[in-house]
Amino acid sequence: MAADFCLVMGQINLVVGDVAGNVKKVIAAAEQARDELNADLVVFPELTLTGYPPEDLLLRPGLIKRVEKGLVSLKSKIKGVAVLVGHPSGVVRADLYNAASLIADGQCLASYFKHHLPNYSVFDEKRYFVEGKEPCVVDYKGIRFGITICEDIWFAGPSVQAVDVGAEIILNLNASPFSQGKWQLRETQVKQRAIETNVPIVYVNQVGGQDELVFDGCSFALSNTGEKVVRAPAWQQGLFPVLISRNENQTLSIQGELATKETELAMIYQGLVCGLQDYVEKNHFASVVIGLSGGIDSALTLALAVDALGADRVKTVMMPSRYTAQMSLDDAQQMADILGVAHSVVAIDSLFEQFVDTLSEQFAGKPADTTEENIQARVRGVILMAISNKTGAMVLSTGNKSEMAVGYSTLYGDMAGGFSPLKDVYKTLVYQLSHYRNSLSEIIPQRIITRPPSAELAPDQIDQDSLPPYEILDELLERYIGDDWSFEELVAAGREAEMVARVIRMVDRNEYKRRQAAPGIRITSRAFGRDRRYPITSGYTVTSTIE
Repeated sequence: MAADFCLVMGQINLVVGDVAGNVKKVIAAAEQARDELNADLVVFPELTLTGYPPEDLLLRPGLIKRVEKGLVSLKSKIKGVAVLVGHPSGVVRADLYNAASLIADGQCLASYFKHHLPNYSVFDEKRYFVEGKEPCVVDYKGIRFGITICEDIWFAGPSVQAVDVGAEIILNLNASPFSQGKWQLRETQVKQRAIETNVPIVYVNQVGGQDELVFDGCSFALSNTGEKVVRAPAWQQGLFPVLISRNENQTLSIQGELATKETELAMIYQGLVCGLQDYVEKNHFASVVIGLSGGIDSALTLALAVDALGADRVKTVMMPSRYTAQMSLDDAQQMADILGVAHSVVAIDSLFEQFVDTLSEQFAGKPADTTEENIQARVRGVILMAISNKTGAMVLSTGNKSEMAVGYSTLYGDMAGGFSPLKDVYKTLVYQLSHYRNSLSEIIPQRIITRPPSAELAPDQIDQDSLPPYEILDELLERYIGDDWSFEELVAAGREAEMVARVIRMVDRNEYKRRQAAPGIRITSRAFGRDRRYPITSGYTVTSTIE
């Protein structure tokens, strides 16, 4: 495809705080784009040099000094191609900006300071940055580029300002984390900006995992009428050309390739794989260990781990008690065999009995209750953490969001671990994702999916003995946690008042557990932790009224 100008979307995976490493990635990507794609300009994501989000690293003057050195390095080492990179600029705790700079031929041709600083959900940019005010339009090789950053594209002002001072095309650098349906929302929003300004827009997003957040990439370019012309694939690093031509009427047109869009379930599954892989890799763990129970949560966690890391870096341990069904042992072994992971069995009955005997004087006169159930879970936690300490393998916690919400988990027991891949995945979605993974290749035994879920900590125990059916529970949780519905609204929607009140009480009183849980991958717009910040000690109850 002939064109006047080759712009390349640099959809890369960055490491927060590793300025030197990120600079090397930019240089390598720029050189590859120049040599293989004949690129004129490579556009990289928001805060390219620090990675996103750097959080309180931005309060360290030493980080900004490294960024300044990194910019000098880019000027001196990149030849024959221009780059647009994101970086912090200015003085820590005074006049620090979220900036983007166009570097070409050893010079910084222009710098833009982000206008709109998000300060909601997982974003805290007003804690670190001050707002820019001025538009930035730079003429490079005869094309007038307007530069904006991430949140700016959600408002009309920055793009309109840029066009008013001569921009022919808008470049938007992003660090937009994934959540369900987010890619559709982005494209709808940017389409509105393109139609308003009547100029093409190039939207470049990063890819990869950073603690709880995952970034799906999905960079794209729209024509001046809002038509999707170029789209990069999800969850893949790469260099994706946007070819720009000047028409007879002197306006710009763009062309390129449209990657196939994944289904929502595929996006979620791949996001969980990406988040787990990057957490392990970027924190330099050699392997992971999973307590495999024969249940669906640990089965899905195992599938994710093998897809993320390979079977040779995953170990599973089955820790049966007197309450563990034989089919749990058989199904766990079968799945481990299918995937080819190292699997061992460590019985816990003798350890459990020693705990109970040791505590017999303390427990005298008191009937058995959930205390004994929790001891079993904590024995398993001790075993897994001991294996982790001895081998260096990180423990993956296997709990899901439904359990985390209502406290159906044991602190220092099944909650033990360094990372929790399913932390933001409701139980009903666990089933959907398991079916999705089996549609690719059947690795989860069908009986694991179809049998009633059970913690197997007491005789004939199933989850539904103490919880509403998961399809009802998850509906209540999504509305209460995700949408902030009140008790009255939930009851008005058709749910029984006593059940609603009970679920709400469980959610509220288990905040202390969630505060101590391992980090996990955010896939919804309201995850526990960064998104939903509630006090542990609180006199507020949603079922109480003022008289």
